[in-house]
This record gives sequence, structure tokens and C-alpha cells, in this order.
Amino acid sequence: MVGEARSPEGSSGPLSGVTVLDASRVLVGPFCTMQLGDLGAEVIKIERPGEGDQTRGWYPPSFGGGADDPGESAYYVSVNRNKRSVELNLSTDAGAAVFRDLAREADVVVENFRVGTMADWGLGYEDLREVNPELIYCGISGYGEWGPDRDKPAYDIMMQARGGLMSITGIEGGAPVRIGVALADIGAGMYATQAILAALLDRELGDGGGGQKIDVSLLDGQAAWMSYMAANYFASGEAPGRMGSKHPNIAPYQAFETADGYVVVACSSDPFWPPLCAALDRPDLLADDRFETNTKRVRNREALDAELEAEFAELTTEQALDALAEHDVPASHVRDMAEVFDDPQIEARGMRVEMDHPTAGTVEMPGSPMHFSRSPTTYRRHPPLLGEHTTAVLREYGYEDADIERLREAGAIPADGGSGTSGSEADASKPDAE
Repeated sequence: MVGEARSPEGSSGPLSGVTVLDASRVLVGPFCTMQLGDLGAEVIKIERPGEGDQTRGWYPPSFGGGADDPGESAYYVSVNRNKRSVELNLSTDAGAAVFRDLAREADVVVENFRVGTMADWGLGYEDLREVNPELIYCGISGYGEWGPDRDKPAYDIMMQARGGLMSITGIEGGAPVRIGVALADIGAGMYATQAILAALLDRELGDGGGGQKIDVSLLDGQAAWMSYMAANYFASGEAPGRMGSKHPNIAPYQAFETADGYVVVACSSDPFWPPLCAALDRPDLLADDRFETNTKRVRNREALDAELEAEFAELTTEQALDALAEHDVPASHVRDMAEVFDDPQIEARGMRVEMDHPTAGTVEMPGSPMHFSRSPTTYRRHPPLLGEHTTAVLREYGYEDADIERLREAGAIPADGGSGTSGSEADASKPDAE
């Protein structure tokens, strides 16, 4: 049964009533748990006393702050809304006991420590299922919980390289390029969210088996994301290489340099080819048998590229976009972040979110792309200060003042019961993935 929500402000959304213990840090786990929080879950973020999530120390840039105050790391803010922060030292017996108390009433645990770390603390799935058979336990790691590399460290750039993404990203003949955001982490975070939602549904509608363990790895996620590139390899026996912005199966589907920038053209099917030729005033290209179908255009890509590159080089980006729009050819210029988040469409969809923060003033971040007609996502809580809710959460779970004082003495929580300040980058018990 879904547990009672523990939110003094109340919550809404499809996951209202679900409690998540978030023992993850940096990106992959926090991205997952932020999604669960946006969907209405009560998320309790467990952080190392005095230090907290490593990303609290990843600045500049930051929101707020001054000469002696670095403010709130923009990186940390980006993936930690809709959570409450509890400082708790899981490596102490007293801290682990508190975590087990919280897990007893939780629906979900998410962690991304090195494989085996939680079990060493007596907080692995087998330990926690003894106190809560209904618990959904999601462990996220670089390589997964079995296999020859399970104990190796993993970071996003390593996974983009090892998982194949960098082999197909970059200019032909040039150096491999890392995707500009940590897609290995974000992708694994999305898979973790999907798996948790499926496990919750199975628990409610399944055969009565209760909770279960979920194992998500960054490397698996990267391999899965290779999708049609992997299938192209399986079908041909040839590993695809770097093609810049070009598509291996569609032409033209790429960026073209203009007189003052770039324009991206997505001629994704044969019906778009005649309008593209008309937009460029090149009826001869339409009559050329080499370019009659997408299959022929792919096979004769070199000749096609030479023709189109020469045409776009004569146009400004604005001229090219106007001509393509007039003929209903899918196209765009390459936008930077300022242009993206000033877009009226992005604004209309609520994808630029502002939240009040107790020390940083107003903080901004991308909104949730999940839109529901009846139970919408919400932005109920600012990204929490380190330990902002330690004492409050403990009291909600039945801890009296004397109990809290004993936890302080045991080093399980800070001396002040929650510092409410940002900490520096953590060092011990590093996460297995960013």
C-alpha cells in the first residue's frame, strides 16, 4: 500500500502519497528523484553532515551570494527541487539505524554509492526488505551489480566513451566529442524513474509480491540508447563513425553553414524534398535522378552535400529560414540557452521555472516536461539548504528531543541538528556515478 505523504505543505500529482528516501548524490540519482518529486512524491534527501551533495560546492555560477558567500550552486539547484534535506551519517551505527526507521515507512529508496557500500552499512536491499517488504529499492551504478567491472568507478564522460556515444559524436575525421550535458547520467536517471514507476504499479496491481530491487547502470543505459546506430551495426557489420550533424539513414538531415551562422534542415521523408528544392530555387536538383528518393540521396550524399552547401552559403540564416518556412520545410537555427529560454513556446509550456529561495532570492531552472490534465506536476519546495529539515523530519518520524540529542552525540547528525548551509565537495564513500 502506498504510504501516507509526509508533507506539511501538502502535495499533489500522480505520486502524491509516495515517500522516497533519496540517498543519491551529484546527478543521476538526484535527477531521478527530482522527477519523482515533481510528480508529487515526498522526497527526503539524505546528505553527509557538514558536506552534503558534492554539487553544493560546484560553482561558479551560483544564485545569490556575495563577497563571503558563494551562494547556491546552479548545478545543485538544477536537480534538487521538491525535496527536504536531512543530514545523516550513514556510516555510523546510529545514522544507519535512523535510515532503517525512515525506510520502514518509505515506498522507495534510491542510492548511487559504489556497489556494496549500502550493504556494508547494513542498508542494502536485503537488510531493508526485512523491515519493509513493500519497499522499492533502486541502486544506480556505473556498471551494474554484476559483471567483471562492477567495482570500477564511473563518470559520465567515461560512459559516453565506453558506451559508444562519443564514437558517433563529432565531425568526420575529427576528434571524438562529449555531448554538452551529462547524457549518460541523465539517461540512467530516466531509466531509473521508469523502473521505479513500473515497480510501484506492479506492487499495487501485481501478484502480491510486494517490493523489489531495481539495478540500473549507466553503461547499460548508453548501450540501450545506441538504438538504431547499434541496429545499423548489427545489420551491416560495420561500426558507424562520426558524421557531424548528419544522419546515417536520412539525407538531407543536418546543419548547413550560412553566410552568418548555421541552419538545420530535417528533410525526414521524400515529401519534403520537392519543397526544399523549391525553397532554394533549384528545380534541377528535383529533376536529378541521383536525388529522387531518400535511398538515392543517402547513397549520393557527397554530391548532394556539395550542392546544398553551396546554396546555403549564399544565404543569411534569416533568409534561409524564411525561404524554408515559406515552403513548409522543417528547419531551425542553432539556438543558445538565452534563445531557448526566451522562446514564447518554451514560456507557454511552463518550461522556465522560478522559485523563491530563503538565501539566494529567486532561482531559475528548467521545468518539468510532464503535463497532466488532472494531476499536474508541481514545484512545491525550493532546492533545500543542507540539513534544512533534519530536526523536523526526525520529529515527524517520532524522534523526541532526547533521541535527537543522542544522535548528535553519536555523530549521526550535526551538533546543531541541521546546518542549513551549503557544504563543500564530499570525499568519502563516493557515488558510483555522477
